[in-house]
Amino acid sequence: MTTTMMRLRQHLGLASPAIYTSAIGRLGNNTPHRRRTSTAIFPSSTQKQLLLLVILLAPLLLFFFVLIPSSVLLPPARPRIMSSSASDSASSAAPFEKPRAVVNKVLAESQPEGQGATVRRSIGRHELRNLDPFLMLDEFSVSKPAGFPDHPHRGFETVTYMLEGAFTHQDFAGHKGTIKTGDVQWMTAGRGIVHSEMPAGDGVQKGLQLWINLSSKDKMIEPRYQELESKDISRAEVDGVEARVIAGEALGAASPVYTRTPTMYVDFTMRLGSRLHQPVPEGWNAFVYVVDGEGVFGREKAAPTAAHHCLVLGPGDGLSVWNRSDRPLRFVLVAGKPLGEPVVQHGPFVMNSRAEIQQAMEDYYYGKNGFERASQWSSSASS
Repeated sequence: MTTTMMRLRQHLGLASPAIYTSAIGRLGNNTPHRRRTSTAIFPSSTQKQLLLLVILLAPLLLFFFVLIPSSVLLPPARPRIMSSSASDSASSAAPFEKPRAVVNKVLAESQPEGQGATVRRSIGRHELRNLDPFLMLDEFSVSKPAGFPDHPHRGFETVTYMLEGAFTHQDFAGHKGTIKTGDVQWMTAGRGIVHSEMPAGDGVQKGLQLWINLSSKDKMIEPRYQELESKDISRAEVDGVEARVIAGEALGAASPVYTRTPTMYVDFTMRLGSRLHQPVPEGWNAFVYVVDGEGVFGREKAAPTAAHHCLVLGPGDGLSVWNRSDRPLRFVLVAGKPLGEPVVQHGPFVMNSRAEIQQAMEDYYYGKNGFERASQWSSSASS
């Protein structure tokens, strides 16, 4: 029995259900016996008892069903819980009012880099010097003994994403590790790093390396790493589209990576006949790099774009993509908040002025201001 009913019965002088029975019994016994001539005019004893019961219960029923709000009587409605895949399917299927169109298309052509290595560079070429806050994008395909032996960095971040094979990384602070297929290393060079990046196994090792600029206030911070194994990268799949979220959010999945320069970095794979409508933060610069396959980007009637092309996106709400080819489409979508600061680059140093570049070169040469360990260290790849 509920507390409300107990209090109500106490208020009415009714302590338990037995009182109803005894009271009705007493009323029935005290009623003079009369000979029935018609049940319609002279109710039987049982009918009288039922009538009295209704009279007694009427106030109680009135209280519960009229005076007490329905929210008290009925259990609260269970909220509708929509799975992330269902929710995202609804949002990802909706086209944008202002879709981002492709405003520039650059083919990443092969060029020598490092020691005997070859890369396909898109951002960083003369056709696309930089795309604030992005400085460079290389698709590398390297086999031993080629690689990228000891070299310095200052003033930006490198994001290495392994597509196939593995690379071993070492630096002068004692950090060492191997980045395997599907792994990500997000390195903040800050005030200074000297490191090497070399193939870890036989055969061809493939991946993408993106350089992201740091704001003037962050260029001289201490170096740091954020490393994710493939199994730890957030994933989602909706309507034939799979997303591996390296930074930012997509299809309801979010990356744990902290980005000093606000960045989105998503690896999408689209099955045949699938489509995607992925929001991109307003005001951010964005581009697509096609890794494999062929897709239609930006506008539904646009010409398809094949692998090794970098597509710069114009302003708008987000990116729309259609896979109408006969095989899967794989591409990365990268977007970032522009810094709006001067960019002065000299090889592996990126600062805001020529004077700062000169200072970086002197610091590296004389081993100071972050490069103190540079002259006493060399990687195992260089020995």
